[in-house]
Amino acid sequence: MAGVIAFNKPYGVLCQFTDERQGPPRPTLADFIDAPGYYPAGRLDFDSEGLLILTDDGRMQARIADPRHKLPKTYLVQVDGDPGEDDLEMLRRGVRLKDGLSLPASAERIDDPRLWPRDPPIRVRKSIPDSWLRLTIREGRNRQVRRMTAAIGHPTLRLVRWSVGEWTLDGLAPGAWRAV
Repeated sequence: MAGVIAFNKPYGVLCQFTDERQGPPRPTLADFIDAPGYYPAGRLDFDSEGLLILTDDGRMQARIADPRHKLPKTYLVQVDGDPGEDDLEMLRRGVRLKDGLSLPASAERIDDPRLWPRDPPIRVRKSIPDSWLRLTIREGRNRQVRRMTAAIGHPTLRLVRWSVGEWTLDGLAPGAWRAV
C-alpha cells in the first residue's frame, strides 16, 4: 500500500529536497521531512504556502501530479482589490492566459479564513482593499492561480493550497507533516 504524507509547506520553502541554485541556501523539504523514499506529487511555488502531498509510490505520484487526471486542488487566495460577481464568473468560465484558456474553476468570495501569520507578511496598501477567494482548479499550469487572478484584474497577494483531492490541510500547522 502506498504511503502518503501531507505537508503544510511554509512560504519560502522549495518543493524539493535539495537546492541546486548557486548562492545562499534556501529552505527545502529536507529541513522539515525525514522520510527517505518519499517524493512530492506536484509542486507549490516558492512564494506559495499550504498542502503538498508526498508519496513513496511513483504511480500515485504521477496520478496526483498529472493534469490529465483533473484532481481538484482548492486554494485560499488573498487578492488585491474587491472582485465582483462578474470577475468570479470569468474564473468560473475559464480565463484567457498566454498558454490558452484555463478550464472553468469553482470560484467564490469567502471571509478572511484567519490563517497563521505569513513571514514575511503581505504588502498592505491603505487605499486599496484586499479580499479572499476560494478557488478550485482541475489542472496545474505553472503559476496558474496567480495568472488567473491577474487576468481578472486582481493580483494574488497570498496563495495557500488548502486541499488536493481528498487530502486537506485541516489541523496541520505550517512546517508540520503527517502520514495519511
